[in-house]
Amino acid sequence: QVQLVESGGGSAQAGGSLRLSCATSGSTYGRYCMGWFRQAPGKGREGVAAIDSDGITTYADSVKGRFTISKDNTEHTLYLQMNTLKPEDTAMYYCAAGPQEWAAIQPLRDLYYNYWGQGTQVTVSS
Repeated sequence: QVQLVESGGGSAQAGGSLRLSCATSGSTYGRYCMGWFRQAPGKGREGVAAIDSDGITTYADSVKGRFTISKDNTEHTLYLQMNTLKPEDTAMYYCAAGPQEWAAIQPLRDLYYNYWGQGTQVTVSS
């Protein structure tokens, strides 16, 4: 069983930065692919960034060069550094974990993630 708790959301001006954190618990942390997803009002859930158990990262085209995903294996925490924020980044952001052997195949597809946090809201104003 993996439990995920996000924090760090809030409001920012366009061009600003925020850092999201996801505290994880569960002995299988090291064998999971971890991802950040977001969902804006009226839209479907979108994969933003993922990092697999080997540290390989994947990013959506919309955030490449602006967002950085990382994890601290000692602290069992996943991060998403978001720079140069845009109003279109406004959404509820979710941390997720999925078995490495499945989620790492298509890391930005939510289908392969079976553990989810409760979400943290990010609002970017112009």
